[in-house]
Amino acid sequence: MSSPEKSGLYNLSNRSFRLRGTRITEAQAKATQLFWDEFGIVPDHPIVPSEIFPNSEKVIMEIGTGMGEATAEIARNFPETGFFALEVHRPGIGSLLARINEFELTNLRLINEDARIVLSEYMPDQCLDAVHLYFPDPWHKKKHWKRRIVQRDFVDLIYRKLKPGGHIHIATDWQDYANYMKKVFLEHSAFDGGIVERPDWRPLTKFEGKGLRKDHNVTDFTYTLKS
Repeated sequence: MSSPEKSGLYNLSNRSFRLRGTRITEAQAKATQLFWDEFGIVPDHPIVPSEIFPNSEKVIMEIGTGMGEATAEIARNFPETGFFALEVHRPGIGSLLARINEFELTNLRLINEDARIVLSEYMPDQCLDAVHLYFPDPWHKKKHWKRRIVQRDFVDLIYRKLKPGGHIHIATDWQDYANYMKKVFLEHSAFDGGIVERPDWRPLTKFEGKGLRKDHNVTDFTYTLKS
C-alpha cells in the first residue's frame, strides 16, 4: 500500500499549514489501511480529472478537508460531481476515508500533498470547475502572514486551473484573514466577487460551530473568473 504520509512535503519551509500531532485513532488507522488504495492518491504522475471522474458533470477540489465531515456531506449531496480532497494530516485522512466507506461514495478521491505542489506540478490547466477552501490556518501573527495560503501566487495558480467561468469559494472565521483575502482578490484582475451568505449546501461543521459559540464571525467569499 502506498503510504499517504510519504509525500515529502514536510520539508517545505514556507508551507501554509501546521503539521499537528500525528496521533491517530484505531478507527482512523483501520480506515486508512482498508480504503487508501482505492480512494487515495499520492501524486507521482499527472492527475487527469477527466480520467479519474469520466462520468462527472463537474470537478471540484477542496483544499484542507480537516476531519472530512463537510467534504463527505457535500460529495454525498452532489453525486454527479467529482471531488478531489487535499489533506496532509493522517487523522483527517483516516476520518474522511471512513466517511467515504460509510456513505458509499464513489465520487471522491483524497490527495495527500501540499496544494501548491498539486496544482503547479500535477494538475492540468483549466481542469477544475471550482475550488473550496474552508477555514485555512489564519497564521494570525503578522510575521507569519507569508505562510497564509491565500497569496497572489496562490490566486494565480487558481486562475490557471479553473475552467472559464469557474470559481473559488472560501470561508474563514478570522476577521483579519477575511480582510486580507479580500485585499488579495481585489488586487487580482481576473476575478469578480466578494462576500456572500453561507450557501445552504455548505454544512455547518463542528469546527465552525465551536467558533460561532466563541462569537467568531464567519465570512464566506465567492470569486468567479471574469468572462
